[in-house]
Amino acid sequence: MNAIVKPRSDADWDVARVRRDFPILDQEVHGHPLAYLDNAATTQKPQSVIEAMDRYYRRDNANVHRGVHALAERATTDFEAARESVRRFINAPSAREIVFVRGTTEAINLVASSFGQGLREGDEVIITAMEHHANIVPWQLLRERTGVVLRVLPITPAGELDLEALPGLFSARTRLIALTHVSNALGTINPVRQVVAMAHEHGVPVLLDGAQAMPHMRVDVQALDCDFYAFSGHKLFGPTGIGVLYGRESLLQAMPPYQGGGEMIRTVSFEKTTFAGLPHRFEAGTPDIAGAIGLGRAIEYLEKLDWSAVMAYEHRLLEYATDRLKDIPGLRVIGEARDKVALVSFVMDDVHPHDMGTILDHRGLAVRAGHHCAMPVMTFYQVPATSRASMAFYNTVEEVDRLAAALRHARELLA
Repeated sequence: MNAIVKPRSDADWDVARVRRDFPILDQEVHGHPLAYLDNAATTQKPQSVIEAMDRYYRRDNANVHRGVHALAERATTDFEAARESVRRFINAPSAREIVFVRGTTEAINLVASSFGQGLREGDEVIITAMEHHANIVPWQLLRERTGVVLRVLPITPAGELDLEALPGLFSARTRLIALTHVSNALGTINPVRQVVAMAHEHGVPVLLDGAQAMPHMRVDVQALDCDFYAFSGHKLFGPTGIGVLYGRESLLQAMPPYQGGGEMIRTVSFEKTTFAGLPHRFEAGTPDIAGAIGLGRAIEYLEKLDWSAVMAYEHRLLEYATDRLKDIPGLRVIGEARDKVALVSFVMDDVHPHDMGTILDHRGLAVRAGHHCAMPVMTFYQVPATSRASMAFYNTVEEVDRLAAALRHARELLA
């Protein structure tokens, strides 16, 4: 058994101070302090986000873009300011390339439905074997409508993409690659710049699912050179119900609207409708105004953080948690890629993950148990489900210690 070294306290990351920004963390569950280790499912919200959304509903609640009264003007100003905050945060060239949607899932469906209208039977879309269902099912639906062909890049036992197989997947009919930046089930950080460069050598655009990447690193869409980037507000310490599709302007201009209704039109008659310009042609109906404002405030919060310190701290948490869990008899970590975010998926001999999750909950530990909307990954590892502890910059070494102790207790109780 190897000695496990606890990470040193680091003056450049004051986790106790950061935790005070997140009011939900200051509570007990079943008589124990809450240890929230389910950040890959959704992150918690700083007080500033909660206050911004409360302020909108208390003071500025009105529809955007459609009124000349004071409330409508204030709401519109804050809504579009949030769009600009997103643009700045991911370094998109133009706010016209920032489309507000409900989340990553809707963003991918938008591309599949709109960009997908230009695809024909026999055209090919490449995805990978580690995708969330949100980056599988929309392409299957497109296949049913149009007859496109899905080609799947395999993964290795370590939970990494088999990049040696990628060149063989390209053909003259390849029209798009859609892949996750970070795996929600394994924590793997994929070499997306390398994939994008290879795809562009073949003239193929790339969509990146950034839902799990955005909370753990600074994303620069121009540096990545991707063509689409999708992410969700609730994974980024913002509210649920709001997300973003970044799209290269030239591609968005060529794509037909995804939905029809108010806001996305310029003129309507019974003979013909003309559509609004970018990004509004893809934002039919009343948007999630409070959600966008909350997302903008979350980004303002994140922009004040030292991201080199964030990433270093989370990496130490990952290493420590991995060592502590692997030291438990009968526990097997699923996915040991060389490059990961602070997420550990695992199974334990003779203990079902759902039973494990219940026992941990009664000790105040919130983890995820299930297939994580990544059933092909579970099939690859020949497991029905895993337990998943996913950490953020407000988690602590002490919470990892509590998790390890509770897992040992669960093994004694159930194995």
